[in-house]
Amino acid sequence: MTNIQIRLIETPEEMRLVEELQRAVWPGSETDVVPLHMLITAVHNGGLVLGAFIDEILAGFVFGFPGIESTPDGPRPKHCSHMMGIHPDHRDEGIGFALKRAQWQMVRHQYLDHITWTYDPLLSRNAYLNIAKLGAVCITYRRSEYGDMRDGLNAGLPSDRFQLDWWINTPRVESRLSKRPRPTLKLHHVARSGLRPFYSLHTSSDMLSYPPEHVPPFEERLLLAEIPGDFLLLKSKDFALARDWRFFTRELFETAFAKAYIVTDFIFDKNEGDPRGLYVLTHGESTLDEFE
Repeated sequence: MTNIQIRLIETPEEMRLVEELQRAVWPGSETDVVPLHMLITAVHNGGLVLGAFIDEILAGFVFGFPGIESTPDGPRPKHCSHMMGIHPDHRDEGIGFALKRAQWQMVRHQYLDHITWTYDPLLSRNAYLNIAKLGAVCITYRRSEYGDMRDGLNAGLPSDRFQLDWWINTPRVESRLSKRPRPTLKLHHVARSGLRPFYSLHTSSDMLSYPPEHVPPFEERLLLAEIPGDFLLLKSKDFALARDWRFFTRELFETAFAKAYIVTDFIFDKNEGDPRGLYVLTHGESTLDEFE
C-alpha cells in the first residue's frame, strides 16, 4: 500500500484542496461541489473532514457530520458520512479503507455508534469496500436519492442509492478493521458452499452482461445476486443497458428488503479475467462465514 498520511483537515487553505479534489473526482458540475464555507461550518460544529496525503499532496478525503435518526424509541444521534473521494490517479491503493478506518476511530471518540452513508449499489468496487471490507450492512434502498445529477459519473441515470448502516462498535466491524482483518469472501468460498447465483446473466459477444427480464422468486434464506463487475465501463459502452441494470436492481433490492433480507456481504473476484461482483443476501441467521 502507498505510504499514506491521514489527518484532520480544519484550515481554509486545506479545505480549498478538498474543493479542488471534488472537481477531479466528479467532473462536469460545479454546483455539486461542497464549498469551503460549508466544510468549515461543519467541522466547527462536530463534523469531520479527513484527508489522505501522499507526499503532502491530497489524494483523498472523507466528509461527514452529526445527524439525527428516527427510531421506535425516539430520535437518536448518528454520524452521516456524506462524501468520500479518491483522486483517479490513486485508486486501488487502499486510501478509501484508510480514510474510513480513521473516520471509525474519530466517530467513536464522539460517543456515537452508528454511521450511515449512501452509494450506488451497481458499483462493485464501492460495494467491496463498504460491505466486504468495512462490514456495513444494508436494508434500505432509496430511489432517485439526489434527483437528476449532472456530474460526469452520474448524469443520465436515476440516482438510486443504498443507504448503509455501519454499526461501528460491533464485533462484525471490529473484526474487519483489526490488525488481522477477517478475510473477504471469494468465488471459491461460494463454490465450496454449493451456493449459486439465483439468476443467470446473459453475456453478449462484446462481453457485456445483461440482466434477466424479471426478478426471480426469493425461495432460499441465503441468496447471491450478481451485478456487473465494472458498471462504469458497461455504461460507457451501452447506456441503454446501464438503465436496464438500474431498473432491474431497483426491483430486485426493493423486493428483497420488503421480504426482510439484508445485504451482509459482497464478493468481488478478479482472478478469472473479467471481474465479477455478487451481493450476499441473508434472511435470519443464514451466513457464508462457515465456508471461509
